[in-house]
Amino acid sequence: MTRLRLAALLCATAIPMAASAESILVQSTTSTANSGLYTYLLPIFTEATGIEVNVVAVGTGQAIRNARNCDGDVLLVHAKPAEEEFVADGRGTSRTDLMYNDFIIVGPATDPAGVAGLEDVQPALEKIAEAGALFASRGDDSGTHKKEVSLWAGTSVDPATASGDWYRETGSGMGATLNAGIGMGAYVMTDRATWISFDNKQDYQIVVQGDTDLFNQYGVIPVNPEVCPSVNADAAQSFADWLTSAAGQEAIAAYMVDGQQLFFPNAPE
Repeated sequence: MTRLRLAALLCATAIPMAASAESILVQSTTSTANSGLYTYLLPIFTEATGIEVNVVAVGTGQAIRNARNCDGDVLLVHAKPAEEEFVADGRGTSRTDLMYNDFIIVGPATDPAGVAGLEDVQPALEKIAEAGALFASRGDDSGTHKKEVSLWAGTSVDPATASGDWYRETGSGMGATLNAGIGMGAYVMTDRATWISFDNKQDYQIVVQGDTDLFNQYGVIPVNPEVCPSVNADAAQSFADWLTSAAGQEAIAAYMVDGQQLFFPNAPE
């Protein structure tokens, strides 16, 4: 079984681990799940603390909505403005930078829009639109989709007007959108970690990377027990504290696929 397929099976709905005295529910993203990070990281945390971690892996927007409904103890997502709003509304106790990587655009070897090698993402998006080349969007209010929408907003193109034409919205997670995009020969914006872990690359390659606008920051937020009394506040804080500690940050940095580091820890010291 491939690493990506195993991660998807484990993380698409939840990651149950061995029974323990305490457990928490983390609302998180499909990108972290598809990368295999939780399969690697959570057993290390559980061994260190005895706390079981279950993960619901959905798009960031859905994860935040779930946490707002008190369905979860911790939020670990990648849409900083939405995360800060969640805390400002009193739904989270605090937000801490955790780790980062970057977004990339991948496309077929034929490169119908001629964007390969470009480092400026918005001119690349405009060339894709001008060529009428297929572009597969997650279209699911995830962190990746939020970033994509913000990038289009800086261009002269409104992709919503081409929905169903050259602009295809999958409404799916990152791995599923890559599969769909490759199947139709479309360009896809993805986080680099999922791409490295993805096994169905076929003739696809990274065509756009390196723009500072493609920076991808993840944050961790314990859900506020004053708003959600059912939250396991102590265990949730223990998880956030461990992730941002030297031990947690070293564990994140040590996660590799094919010799490549997928996430770069940057919690404040």
